[in-house]
Amino acid sequence: MRRPHRHLLCATLRRGLSFALVVLFIFSPGLGAGWDFNAISTQTERLYGPATPAARQRIDEWAALLKNPPQGTIQDKLNQVNRFFNARMAFKDDIVVWHQQDYWATPIEFLRKGAGDCEDFALAKYFTLREMGVPANQLRITYVKALQLNQAHMVVTWYATPDAIPLVLDNLKTAILPATQRTDLLPVYAFNGEGLWLPQSGGNKRVGDSKRLSRWQDLLTRMRAEGFEINE
Repeated sequence: MRRPHRHLLCATLRRGLSFALVVLFIFSPGLGAGWDFNAISTQTERLYGPATPAARQRIDEWAALLKNPPQGTIQDKLNQVNRFFNARMAFKDDIVVWHQQDYWATPIEFLRKGAGDCEDFALAKYFTLREMGVPANQLRITYVKALQLNQAHMVVTWYATPDAIPLVLDNLKTAILPATQRTDLLPVYAFNGEGLWLPQSGGNKRVGDSKRLSRWQDLLTRMRAEGFEINE
């Protein structure tokens, strides 16, 4: 995707516990032992070569965020994750970063580069929130048209309930706002590991399985090759 004017972009998705609670924590989906970043580091350096000191710092900060996520509400997690990536990562087109027109980077690839486009921001936020324990049925990766920019764009949307107005996590804006306040965005379709949705009057309609999205499936394959255990 092409980068719009700079001023329109913000650089274009965890001893007093009883034994039962400890067991619940360990075996809760998305809240398990966590990703093994030592193994992931070894594997990704084998795949991509040594990380630069700056890239290593970004990855270490991400690992620390996942090890010690906000302990408040889900909205607290949304805010911290949105700020984490928007503050650290630069917006750059795929053609600049990857020398191809449309490449979906894994979160590790994104952090190693320190830059990416809107898909890279959205995908990194989505997987971070999933690893923090936010349920898949509350999160979607949503393709929209950015009306003021007249171009395709990707965001993360969070639904408190299936019929709720979602909150939008976006690299274009620091604030997380309800979709009804993002009149600059026109939804096109949304997906996660559970399905694919199209906007309809009165709500979204599930129209299929995300397995039909080849870029999504390729991304999952590459993340697993990097050492990530993901259930999408």
